[in-house]
Amino acid sequence: MPVRDVLEHIRPWYAAGETFGLATVVGTYRSAPRQPGAAMAVSAAGEAVGSVSGGCVEGAVYELAQEVMESGTPVFQTYGVSDDDAFTVGLTCGGIIDMFVELIGPETFPEFEEVAASIEAGEPVAVATVVSGLGYVGARLVIWPDRRSGTLGSARLDDAVTDDGRGQLSQGHTGILHFGPEGERRGDELAVFIQSYAPPPRMLVFGAIDFATAVAAAGKFLGYRVTVCDARPVFATAKRFPQADEVIVEWPHRYLEKQLEVEHAIDGRTVICVLTHDPKFDVPVLKLALGTEAGYIGAMGSRRTHDDRLARLREEGVSEEQLARLFSPIGLDLGARTPEETAISIAAEIIGQRWGGSGAKLRTTQGAIHREPAAG
Repeated sequence: MPVRDVLEHIRPWYAAGETFGLATVVGTYRSAPRQPGAAMAVSAAGEAVGSVSGGCVEGAVYELAQEVMESGTPVFQTYGVSDDDAFTVGLTCGGIIDMFVELIGPETFPEFEEVAASIEAGEPVAVATVVSGLGYVGARLVIWPDRRSGTLGSARLDDAVTDDGRGQLSQGHTGILHFGPEGERRGDELAVFIQSYAPPPRMLVFGAIDFATAVAAAGKFLGYRVTVCDARPVFATAKRFPQADEVIVEWPHRYLEKQLEVEHAIDGRTVICVLTHDPKFDVPVLKLALGTEAGYIGAMGSRRTHDDRLARLREEGVSEEQLARLFSPIGLDLGARTPEETAISIAAEIIGQRWGGSGAKLRTTQGAIHREPAAG
């Protein structure tokens, strides 16, 4: 699980002045069970929280964290399939994970509480740590959109990592970047793990219908901050949408117009689901939505409704390039019937768009199961 998910456990340790071992997945290959950023913490008393491999190498990482707590020296460790004892310290799934284990405490990470407060408040922050590179390992730089704290060892390196780290942060990306000792982008002497703590991505659900209840619940389960919006107050109520973070009574296009006035309110991670299938609602909001940077824009309706919608959008001046971004009819062909089944088909399409999946049955495909985020 990500560091943000173990904060409630490790903040009391830190506040009490204790040191603890923190193991973080910094790289993955093939069918690794966890993504970069997954973390496990081990207290001085031996308590462990979090997960880095779903159980495959937890025992070995626990022991390594205890060694790091004793020595104070950070360690970069790679775990793959162990031919001798795969079920003990190897990844039986065939994947490979790179792990960085470090000692965390008030002296080694003085910015920790400020970082934790930013995460709790939804303020974007990134932590850049040198995980490989002679003489630099363990150096840390904390990056906010408007400031930074700490150093990786040189001013030029700090400047380069700050620039690239803010780019990673704007997209919510977590992973390793390589630099030279003085920040050279073509260098690879240093591996810098940048962990982005950006606010949760947004899901905007327009249309307070029964299907929207299930879509909102699925979105919340996937980690989105969910907003449901409808112009009809009798339908747009918090009681009908208990999983939504907010329920807005407003015409969809007017609400979206207001959001576009807020910097970064709609970005490449944003999901927009238009479920009204009523032209007076969906055409104005889709016209606006297709001009945004939203990563997924879907609209519910039959194929006849879809064809009519496209014609109306063309009349409104929406380009063919913009229309090509529209997922309509929304969802994958799963044969869904109920609102809950339909929500799963929509969620599956959103996941596929985010990660570049084909939507095909895995048994019919070849190559890697896990992908990098889809370009664009």
